[in-house]
Amino acid sequence: MSAIRLLVLGAVRQHGRAHGYQVRNDLEYWGAHEWSNAKPGSIYHALKQMAKQGLLLAHEIAPSTAGGPPRTEYEITEKGTEEYLRLVREALTSYDQKPDVLASALGFIVDLERVEALKLLRERVLSIQEWRKSVTEYYMPEGGPGRLGHIGEIMNLWVHSADVGEEWTRGLIERIEGGAYTFAGEGELFRGVHAVLAEGESNPYATGERHPEDDR
Repeated sequence: MSAIRLLVLGAVRQHGRAHGYQVRNDLEYWGAHEWSNAKPGSIYHALKQMAKQGLLLAHEIAPSTAGGPPRTEYEITEKGTEEYLRLVREALTSYDQKPDVLASALGFIVDLERVEALKLLRERVLSIQEWRKSVTEYYMPEGGPGRLGHIGEIMNLWVHSADVGEEWTRGLIERIEGGAYTFAGEGELFRGVHAVLAEGESNPYATGERHPEDDR
């Protein structure tokens, strides 16, 4: 899974309706360009592709203040919402997701109900345990990874990463069980760093890098 797809759908959904530069501005405000592949070209490409796929609805509005062709605003469709939630769920349960995909899903986890979020995270723990068991049973030589020489450090890395991932997930489960955060159906959601910027609002974290699609 690519993080950009999840991030763009989530950003448009939070706005309700947004043009490409607003989506880009939000993702830079969240710092997503630092920890994911959310670069300007990727963002604008994702918007157009997902509009073609029926996940977003494209609206042409008045020309931008910079002149040129009409600006396009995007709105998430029912199909897009289903895909967005599917991506969040998949990212939370799969043990082998890239860090940027998992980070993206965590930013949107409160769009799920608390009970479901806990269920998915428990599934994640089981996935990690099953993966670790298969690796150690089928690939770990008798006597430990040291028997493989320095190549055994690869095994050490995999097993250590699995153990840390399980520990972190269990901690998150405990915090959520304890009432942390506001989930869907519990009241107004806390957006924090995943807040949206209003039209024209200054973004202190913007890269300032210009892109041909910024005025579309």
